[in-house]
Amino acid sequence: MFLSTFHPAAEAAAALPAANRHLPIFRSCVDADEPALLVARCVRPGAPLSGDWLLLMTARRLVVTQDTRPLHRLRLHLNANLRHLSNVTWCLDLSRPGIELSVTAIDGVRERFRMRLGDSDTVWRAESLLREAFTAKPVCV
Repeated sequence: MFLSTFHPAAEAAAALPAANRHLPIFRSCVDADEPALLVARCVRPGAPLSGDWLLLMTARRLVVTQDTRPLHRLRLHLNANLRHLSNVTWCLDLSRPGIELSVTAIDGVRERFRMRLGDSDTVWRAESLLREAFTAKPVCV
C-alpha cells in the first residue's frame, strides 16, 4: 500500500525527483500497509541553508528527512507517531504556495517546516489532510 501511494502523493506536491532519493529512509519508518497521504519538499524557517528537507505524512506517522549540504547525505530528522505530536499548528501561504507546519515532538523540541507546494489547489488539499489528521487544532490563514 505504501509504495503504490507514495509516488502519486509526491507527484501531486511536485516533490517526485527528491522523493525517490529519500524513499529508503521512509520505507524503514513506515509500515508497508500505510498509505502515504502527503509528500512535500520543505525548508526550515530560520535555517534556509540547512539543506533540502522532505516531509511524509501517513494516517499514523510524520517522517521528515534531510539531504545535508554540501555532501548530500540523507538523514532521518523526525519519525513520530501523530498521536505523540502536540501543539500542532499550520499557516497557509497562498501568495507563495505553501504551508508552514509547527509541531512539538515527544522530546519537547519545537519543529517548524515550510512545505513548498506547487499551486493553491495543492495547498488546500494538504490543509485538508492536516485538518483530518489533527482535528480540533488551530489553523491560521
